[in-house]
Amino acid sequence: MAPPPWLHLYLKRSSTKSPLSSLLFVRSSSSSSNESISSQNRPIAGTEIRGGGRGGEEVQFYRARSLTLSNLFHSTTHHHHTHSSIGFRGLSSSTSSGGCDDEIESECDDNDEDDDRASDEIGVSCIVDSSTNPEEVERVCKVIDELFALDRNMEAVLDEMNVSLSHDLIVEVLERFKHARKPAFRFFCWAGERPAGFAHDSRTYNSMMTILAKTRQFETMVSLLEEMGAKELLTMETFTIAIKAFAAAKERKKAVGIFELMKKYKFKIGVETINCLLDSLGRAKLGKEAQVLFDRLKERFTPNLMTYTVLLNGWCRVKNLMEAARIWNGMIDEGLKPDVVAHNVMLEGLLRSRKKSDAIKLFHVMKAKGPCPNVRSYTIMIRDFCKQSSMEAAVEYFDDMVDSGLQPDAAVYTCLITGFGTQRKLDTVYELLKEMQEKGHPPDGKTYNALIKLMASRKMPEQAARIYNKMIQNGIEPSIHTFNMMMKSYFMARNYEMGRAVWEEMVKKGICPDDNSYTVLIRGLIGEGKSREACRYLEEMLDKGMKTPLIDYNKFAADFHRGGQPDIFEELAQRAKFSGKFAASEIFARWAQMTRRRFKQRFTED
Repeated sequence: MAPPPWLHLYLKRSSTKSPLSSLLFVRSSSSSSNESISSQNRPIAGTEIRGGGRGGEEVQFYRARSLTLSNLFHSTTHHHHTHSSIGFRGLSSSTSSGGCDDEIESECDDNDEDDDRASDEIGVSCIVDSSTNPEEVERVCKVIDELFALDRNMEAVLDEMNVSLSHDLIVEVLERFKHARKPAFRFFCWAGERPAGFAHDSRTYNSMMTILAKTRQFETMVSLLEEMGAKELLTMETFTIAIKAFAAAKERKKAVGIFELMKKYKFKIGVETINCLLDSLGRAKLGKEAQVLFDRLKERFTPNLMTYTVLLNGWCRVKNLMEAARIWNGMIDEGLKPDVVAHNVMLEGLLRSRKKSDAIKLFHVMKAKGPCPNVRSYTIMIRDFCKQSSMEAAVEYFDDMVDSGLQPDAAVYTCLITGFGTQRKLDTVYELLKEMQEKGHPPDGKTYNALIKLMASRKMPEQAARIYNKMIQNGIEPSIHTFNMMMKSYFMARNYEMGRAVWEEMVKKGICPDDNSYTVLIRGLIGEGKSREACRYLEEMLDKGMKTPLIDYNKFAADFHRGGQPDIFEELAQRAKFSGKFAASEIFARWAQMTRRRFKQRFTED
């Protein structure tokens, strides 16, 4: 098969810089590189491949150790006993069981560096096709945004508005304040206290539960859950939200305690529920706790392939390959064949543990014995090569994927775009984007975000803005992360006006700023010398019940000191305390003491 045009371009550009670089793309059956697709029967760190014919390979571990984006915008150890040798048994062809396995398989797209987005996985989406008038939603949100901090004025104004309440409207308004729990909860309570004619249903309750879960307001969340129980509005989604929230906070006992609430309200605890809990614990890097729970409950239910796969994922996330291997073998002992999803989880685990040669070996066995690697399998390998700037190997795996009859999707192209972009080969990036369109796999939100991040890291905010415009033109809605990256890019380039324009664009689109959004904006305003305005947004964060931002408090204090307001931190400390942010209150109190001492010292010197 002829190489794609962007590969020709890359070869041409590479050869002009280094005559040897083009040779790296020449595949030879005698290549000794352990990144090559060409399979060689050779020992690789910690593993051994035995046999050479198709179907004759087996992976064996040697030792019992851990393998371890405003004008521009609108312009164009519960452990079993260990053995001296633990291996993967039963590497044979099987088909994916589908269903819930897709959720685990999607885990392969996640990286450790993206763990700060874990809370996005807690909630169950309650947004459905809505007949609510957008202007009505906007009108309500404007009142909440402007008046929520003014005692009871917000509720009084909402009363006078004669809002036509509906469940769709409640859900959409809560979505607009999903990172601001205080105004969201006040609106939710106001809606629930309306005269006869409206009452919350399971969907509105679950929306509010999701917000409380993400901000770890567990006491209020459980109270809401019990209120739903009294009204007979509980659903499995409700319990799922609670389980995931406790697991994400590493509160294993409380997560397990949800089982007791399920029993109390006569909900059946089946294998799907247990799998959900085990999966939530694993994603929170509580693999050991998930294992202990499994061992305690395994006599009460029949584990299925999904059960073992989520356990495998849990151990892989904490890089304990010994336990992962034991779970793998446990699957085989129970007569279950690891499918392509389980293999992909294992591939991901090996790469997380920096066992690339072992991952390559497992990939070869998949090709030889099955289950045949799917697009995600290739994506996992290609992504890792791109991370390590091994673009020759990444291209080689891409070619092999196409040769095997698989159609590359946007995720694979995004990996290559990120890899070549990091190496500043923008011509290749543009050719890849062109090929995506030609092949019927246009860039998706993740692709655009990767491009925006690339331009932001190179301090090219205008280019990032053009990509944003293209994203909008193609009907793809930007995420909160899109705006945060662009805002940060402009502030880093000291283009403060455009940085604030990004914020305004985000708010205009109805996207609720999160903790990171406020932190980036406040840092930018302090850098611009607008600490008074920064203070206003800091107070807004506290009023909304958000976390205290990590900012340059030295410069923040100095600006207010020069402005004749050395007591600003005392005011912020009192405000944080009033908002229930006691840790933040202590931080501001310490800065108040430091500022007073400096002010007194300078006054004495003068």
